[in-house]
Amino acid sequence: MAAPATATPAPPVSDEARAAGFVDVRSVVPDAVIDLRYATADNFVGVPLYPAGARCLVHESLADGLATAADLLRRGGERLVFWDCYRPHAVQVAMFEAVPDPAWVARPGPYARSHVAGRSVDVSLADAGGLVDMGTGFDDFSARSLAYATEGVTAAAQANRARLRDAMTAGGFSVYPGEWWHFDGPGAAVERPILDVPLD
Repeated sequence: MAAPATATPAPPVSDEARAAGFVDVRSVVPDAVIDLRYATADNFVGVPLYPAGARCLVHESLADGLATAADLLRRGGERLVFWDCYRPHAVQVAMFEAVPDPAWVARPGPYARSHVAGRSVDVSLADAGGLVDMGTGFDDFSARSLAYATEGVTAAAQANRARLRDAMTAGGFSVYPGEWWHFDGPGAAVERPILDVPLD
């Protein structure tokens, strides 16, 4: 099934983003729901950490896999919701300062990995009625956030999580066991030089 066309194509990424090998998710998944929580106060820190209008950027190595996952979900009437993509190192530092618990927030290091390298995404599902019930919201620091949690998570929400996992796995991603919404793309664990790419 072909991805639907969008009325407004994603504008070209910045020179810095292009040099880093980044693409705008909307150029890969045209019907993506972009809801970058760190561009709002609706996050665990309680203040915007990204500029207004921040873009969802990912490394180009994730593009085909995201397109595959989105296509599989689209067949069932669902769309990918992106809560976070590339995350600047300075933001990771601010997050860890707010919640200095590596069980919930990755400790910033001297290298870029995962979100800080643009190789991981935080995603959920939406259908015609809006966000699909996944059992918790984003950045819910409780045991119910575990990818395979059963206690306190309805059977329907478990099935929804499994459907998201299956689609993302088909695209070459792996779920982080501690957060049902966090998926690592190929090479997410590789330590790379820290980037400073603008989010606009």
